[in-house]
Amino acid sequence: MDYSRYQYLEITRNGRIVTVTIDRPETKNAIHNGLHEEFGTIFTDLDLDDSCDVIVLTGAAGAFSGGGDLAWIRSMCGDFATNNAAVRTGRRIQHSMLDLEKPIIAKVRGPAIGLGCSLSLFCDFVYATPGAVFADPHVAVGLVAGDGGAVIWPQLVGYARARRYLLTGDPIRGTEAAEMGLITEAVPDDRLDEVVDAMAQRLTSGASHAIRFTKAAINAGLKVTAAAIIDRASAFENLTQFTNDNRIAADALLAKEKPIFTGS
Repeated sequence: MDYSRYQYLEITRNGRIVTVTIDRPETKNAIHNGLHEEFGTIFTDLDLDDSCDVIVLTGAAGAFSGGGDLAWIRSMCGDFATNNAAVRTGRRIQHSMLDLEKPIIAKVRGPAIGLGCSLSLFCDFVYATPGAVFADPHVAVGLVAGDGGAVIWPQLVGYARARRYLLTGDPIRGTEAAEMGLITEAVPDDRLDEVVDAMAQRLTSGASHAIRFTKAAINAGLKVTAAAIIDRASAFENLTQFTNDNRIAADALLAKEKPIFTGS
């Protein structure tokens, strides 16, 4: 598999382990249009890569992903064509992650926000430092959590806790995330690489067909649930990108101010 066309995702290989690193360190790996489009194809490419058994997903320079790039979010306000393209890509990202039978391990340092949070939680294992931050603050920018949060949070922590965090956008630290079952384990920073590598090596040396088919069996029910949610959540997110509240929030955050919502 030739990964040379990827500009914002750095692809490296160690035997049959492929590491995908989100590589926009100057923005804390914020997701803009180019990176979003690359996420729309990378998991399909990995699925087709016969020399890969395990994927590690991480971020450069001490951050997993700071979420959506604010300038990109602002550019989509009221723009149907741009919104429609982003919605299609977002759906493709979620489905391709659920369809990928090879195990994915998220290695999280720093923020995992918005789509960055969803990308990490859609992985099969999530190892994070105790101080890592998970949050899906779509509501804070006047948007619906349409890029995976509405799918995965209730499955991991139940509906009550999912509502607590998705309807407020409040952040949660790695330690508490592990305690409530949102992630696999909180690991001290100086051991994170070692722990992730050990699990990747263990999976690589295991019975690959049995591991893949077991993952596929686990995901079968999740895919049924996701199919009922993804289209609706994506459509609702698209609708909220035409609201005044979304525009108000984007402008305020770009100006480093607190948005004052009008409910319109």
